Parts: sequence; C-alpha cells; structure tokens
Amino acid sequence: MENQLLPKVEEKIITLRNQQVILDCDVAELYGVETKRINEAVNNNPEKFPEGYVLHLKNQEITSLRSKISTLKNTGRGQHSKYPPKAFTEKGLYMLATI
Repeated sequence: MENQLLPKVEEKIITLRNQQVILDCDVAELYGVETKRINEAVNNNPEKFPEGYVLHLKNQEITSLRSKISTLKNTGRGQHSKYPPKAFTEKGLYMLATI
C-alpha cells in the first residue's frame, strides 16, 4: 500500500517560498477527509505546528496557484473555500500524521 501512495504524494508536492509543500486540499484528498477537517486539526493543536510547519498562503500566491488548488472552482455557490489555503512542509505533514 505504501508504494501505491508514494506516487500520489509526489504528484501533490509544489515549491512555495523555496520549500517543498503540499496544499491542505491535497493533504485532505490523500487522507480521504474534507479539507476543513485538516484545518480543524491544525487550529485545535497550534502547539504542534510551530512556525515553519504550515505556511499560510498570501493572496498573490493563491492567484498564481489557482489552477493547482482544486477547492477554488468558479462554478456555483459553496464550491470554494472561504479561507486562504495552507501549505504543509514536511515537518508539518509529520506532525499532522500524529494527530
């Protein structure tokens, strides 16, 4: 199973601020949960995510990544996140896996 998951993870890695990260919507897809559940885990456990574990995207970054972010669709109400996406560094992903 681990060998099947590796290619899926590698497809989701992007470079942002000179770091390799995975967007919260992609992490949610890999875990088979809603994006809001990933963000709830981060918000409910801030002590586990010190600076550098999770990047909060800026508007300019969101715009440039719009085609990559599957939660930002232009069709219909409720088709996109109200909140800016987060990007998890490798350390952030490890920490998320422990929750």
